[in-house]
Amino acid sequence: MDDIPIPVPKNSSRFMDQLRIFMRSKYLAFKTEKTYCYWVKDFIRFNRMRHPKELGKAEVNNWLSYLATNRSVSVNTQRTALNAVVFLYKQFMSIELGELEFSNSHRPRKLPVVFSHEEATNILERLTGPAKIAASLMYGSGLRVMETVRLRIKDIDFAEQCLFVRESKGEKWRRTLLPKSLIGPLKTQIRYTLSVHQQDLDEGFGEVYLPFALSKKYPKAATSPSWQYVFPAKERSRDPRSNVIRRHHIGEQQIRRAVTSTISSLGIRKKASCHTFRHSFATNLLRSGTDIRNIQELLGHSDINTTMIYTHVIGVHERGISSPLD
Repeated sequence: MDDIPIPVPKNSSRFMDQLRIFMRSKYLAFKTEKTYCYWVKDFIRFNRMRHPKELGKAEVNNWLSYLATNRSVSVNTQRTALNAVVFLYKQFMSIELGELEFSNSHRPRKLPVVFSHEEATNILERLTGPAKIAASLMYGSGLRVMETVRLRIKDIDFAEQCLFVRESKGEKWRRTLLPKSLIGPLKTQIRYTLSVHQQDLDEGFGEVYLPFALSKKYPKAATSPSWQYVFPAKERSRDPRSNVIRRHHIGEQQIRRAVTSTISSLGIRKKASCHTFRHSFATNLLRSGTDIRNIQELLGHSDINTTMIYTHVIGVHERGISSPLD
C-alpha cells in the first residue's frame, strides 16, 4: 500500500510535516509528494542541515550545480530537483528566488527502448493470469504499470471500447483505447473480482481504498462493486495508516517481476521493462500513421515535445532512407 498517502499530524510543528500538509492541500499526487520531499531533504542535507529559511539563491545554485557536476544526474533528474526546490520556496515559503544560475546537466535524454510486435506478442503469450492482462493493457492501451493495477471496474467502458485513466501521473484524467481482444479476458477478470468482493462482504469486509475524502462524501462507495479494483490482491491486509482491513490492488512489483522474468527467459537482450510496452504502444501508433496530437492525448502527455521523442524511435528505413552499402 505504498501508493496511499501516510497520515500527517495536523498540529505537527515539524517542517517536513507542514510541507506534506501543504502539498496535499494542492492535491499533488502522492508520488510527486514523495519525490519532492526526497529532493528537499537532499537539499537540506547538502547544506549541513540548515533550515531553508536560512538559505537562498546561492545555496540553491550550488546544490543544483553539485547534482550535475559531482553526481552526474540526468537532465530530467536535475529538472525534477529544481522543480522541488522552486515549489518549496515559491509555493510553500512564498519566497522568490529570482533567476537561478547553475551548471546544467549534460547527460542527454536517451531514446526509449521499444519491442518489435513479435517480441511483444511473444512476451504476452508466455505470461499468465493477471500479469498477462495487465501487460496486454500496457501494450494495447498505453497504460503505465501503476495505472494498470489501479484500474477500477467503473473505469472500463465496454460499450464505447475505451478506458478511463483517473489515478494517473499528476492526477490528470484521460481516455484511451480498449483493445477488442481484451474485452473477453477483462470481463472474465471482472467476474472473478466481483466473486472475491462478494466473499469479502459475506465475511464482514469488502471495503476498498478511496482517494481524497470520497469515503466521507459517498459512504457506500467503498463497498460498491464499481469501485473495486480490477486486479485485487490475493489477501486482505490491514492499512497501517487507518487500521482498516481492506483488499487492495495487486502490487506493481508482481507485474514487474513477471514481465522481467519472461523477457529474460525469451532471450530478449534489451534494457526493457513494463514501461517498454507503453513506448511500443506509442511507436506502433506513429508507425501506422496516427497523428502525433492523438498519441499525446492517449498517453496523457502535457507537452507535445515529450511525445515527439517517438519520432526518433521509428526506424530510418521506414522513412525511406537506406544505407549506401545496401
